[in-house]
Amino acid sequence: MITPPDRTPLPREFFDRPVLDVAPDLLGRTLVRTTPDGPITVRLTEVEAYDGPNDPGSHAYRGRTPRNGVMFGPPGHVYVYFTYGMWFCMNLVCGPEGRASAVLLRAGEVLEGTDLARKRRLSARNDKELAKGPARLATALGVDRALDGTDACASEETPLRVLTGTPAASDQVLNGPRTGVAGDGGVHPWRFWLANDPTVSPYRAHVPRRRSS
Repeated sequence: MITPPDRTPLPREFFDRPVLDVAPDLLGRTLVRTTPDGPITVRLTEVEAYDGPNDPGSHAYRGRTPRNGVMFGPPGHVYVYFTYGMWFCMNLVCGPEGRASAVLLRAGEVLEGTDLARKRRLSARNDKELAKGPARLATALGVDRALDGTDACASEETPLRVLTGTPAASDQVLNGPRTGVAGDGGVHPWRFWLANDPTVSPYRAHVPRRRSS
């Protein structure tokens, strides 16, 4: 059986590059989540780059911790974190090994397994909203911390894999400030998305959280 080119897993060398090269190149690629109930496939439409020690917005800005250890490599692994006490978000680790950087997967179009995604995203008003935003994407795919460290480049079938898909044309890729990121980390124009794609999440500037009295 011959595997179609667009269904070929991305090699580790793809991720073993600077994060600002990898991030826009992920647009149009497909992410496959394998579950006991069947696969869910998402076409990536929005991502955000985080550059470790050079980036105040990165979880690894102040060094390695038990939480962010996966970000230090090897490249091509999945970094999952828990945020706001209720949501999971997922990233793809970039190279070189030992220097933390990763791409946050912010949004995508569900191509396969739509019924499974709908069961997890009952509040979605339509299918375009199933994976519109990083927490929604992780929820639709059933991603949690148990998948932290998954090798997305493994030759055998794993819970999460990234396939070649159809890379986006350069003139369809836009970039701008990261959404919802505070301080110096919010000024970098390191969010990348597909122009005019309805699954891309809206931009929101960071709003400080009020402290309870």
